[in-house]
This record gives sequence, structure tokens and C-alpha cells, in this order.
Amino acid sequence: MPRLALTALVFACTLLTGCDMITGALGIESPEKVAALREAEGKAIGGACRHAGRAIEDCYGLNKKADKAAMFAGWRDMNDYMRENKIEAVAPQLSTQLANAGAKAAAAEAEGAKAEAAKAGAATEKSVPKATEGAKPRSRTAAKAHDS
Repeated sequence: MPRLALTALVFACTLLTGCDMITGALGIESPEKVAALREAEGKAIGGACRHAGRAIEDCYGLNKKADKAAMFAGWRDMNDYMRENKIEAVAPQLSTQLANAGAKAAAAEAEGAKAEAAKAGAATEKSVPKATEGAKPRSRTAAKAHDS
């Protein structure tokens, strides 16, 4: 009986090792599949960069983890396709969105700085008595303190 169970177990294991559904369910991917996915992703990125009118160097800089050879192949394929079909490049929206976001962040930062300056100015106005009009400074060093 144990010999029959052992034989059945060995037989089942040999059947399951070749099953792609089991390896896929366990999250184990073959190196060939991973390489094919990386190449397809690189070609898609390169084609999208060319369609957006980006230089290949900019594409490399924006997508550091992608395969450069695949990105170039995709960029070149899209370039040929666009020339054959007389398709113009589409202006990239990313730089416009980044510029708008940067301007909004700078405006928010400036508002925050103004609010802090107003609070600091209000605090110093309370602690320093106001000078009357036409009054002269008490000493020469007090008048030149801001110049140093």
C-alpha cells in the first residue's frame, strides 16, 4: 500500500510540474515570459515617446527601468510608421501638467510665506512701540543697525 501511494504521488508531481496554470497561480514566471513582457513594454514605451514627439534620450530619462534596446526598437518602428502614414507628433501633455502643478505649488508656498511673514510682522509690531512722526533715532548705531 505505501508503495502504491508513493508511486501515485511521484506521478502526480511529474504531471503538475509541467502545468503552466499551477506555476502561474503560484506566481512563478518563466524567464522567457519575463523577457518577452519586458521587451513588449519597452517597445510600447518607445512607440508612445515617438508619437508624443519626444527624443529617444528623453524617453530613456523618463523610463529608467525599461529596456533601452526595446525602447529604441519601438521608437524606430513608430518613427517609420509615422513617416509612411504622414502622421504628425502629438504634443506631450506631461510637461504642461507638470508646469501647472509646479506653478500651483509655488503659489501655495508663496501664500504660506506671506501668511507667516504677516504673523511675524504682527508679533513684532506688538512688542516694538511705534515711533512718532518726525522723531529722530536715539543714536547713530540704532539708525544704522539695518545696514550691517
